[in-house]
Order: sequence, then structure tokens, then C-alpha cells
Amino acid sequence: MNFKEKYDKEVRPKIMKQHGYKSFLAVPRLIKIVVNSGVGKARDDKEKETIAKQLSLIVGQKVQERPAKKSIASFKTRQGMIIGFSATLRGRRMYDFLSRLVEVALPRSRDFRGIPETSLDESGNLTLGIREYIAFPEIIGEDIKAIFGLEATLVTNAKSREAALELYRELGLPFKK
Repeated sequence: MNFKEKYDKEVRPKIMKQHGYKSFLAVPRLIKIVVNSGVGKARDDKEKETIAKQLSLIVGQKVQERPAKKSIASFKTRQGMIIGFSATLRGRRMYDFLSRLVEVALPRSRDFRGIPETSLDESGNLTLGIREYIAFPEIIGEDIKAIFGLEATLVTNAKSREAALELYRELGLPFKK
């Protein structure tokens, strides 16, 4: 059962009954997942292109280039220079990415002991950092030149941090005990 079916058939009715929501639209739900990656020390266009291609494979759609908003001399960046890539996932792609993240990538990542509850902000958004993108199943081990990290932010419409935490626990995200 994928995460969308699990949410519709198990999680939503359970949370609705526990909190006494009158409408199923009032129950907290996942709105989008934003995946970001910086290019780091990759200076030439070929390395940046490789990072964009690998990230596109992971998220299942084309990624956007993120230019620098202002020049910072100590980082050797100039305004307009590409410093990262981003993708916003919604709908089916969002749930597909979430299932691969929770069931494959997090358990395969090095020294993973669970998601700390401090990763949630006050509005219930969960931000996860993954140090090595090779934990995802789409990546083939032979054509890796440089390893980069990525960040995934799960955005909900929950009214509070506690409601979002309950939603994530019901969906089966592995939090630290």
C-alpha cells in the first residue's frame, strides 16, 4: 500500500475520529515536498549538469536552477551564478518520493538512527538532510564522480507542530525514540 492509499484509508479516518473533526478537509495533510541541493565546490558546468541530472533522476522531474541573489566574495560567488537546484513535488510524484525516502533511502543512509523531533518547525514542516544521494535506488553506483547531499522539506497544512508530528507518525516516518 502506498502512502496516498494509507493516508486516505487509515490515517485520515483515525485522526478525524481522535480529534473530532467534522470535515475530512480539516484533517492535516501533506501539501508538497521541496527537494533542494547545493552545488558546493562544483565550479564547472559539467559537474553542475551531472548534479542536476542525478537530482532529476531522484525526484522524477526536471529541477530548477537556483541562482545566487547577491555576490559574496568569501564564497567566491557572483550574483546570478548557479549555486543550487530545487524541485517541488506535489500529488503522485510527492507520494512516490516519500515512499522511496522512508522505505529505502533513510534506512540505507549511513548512521541513521531515526528522524529527530527537532527537525519539525512550529508550523509542522519537516526538514530532512541526506548527506549522500547514493542512498536512493535510482542511482547506479558505477557512474558516480562526486557525492552531494540534498535536503527534503515536507510541508503540511497542520495548524500546530503536535498535529503535524501525529500525522508523520501515523504515516510511518521513523522518528527517534
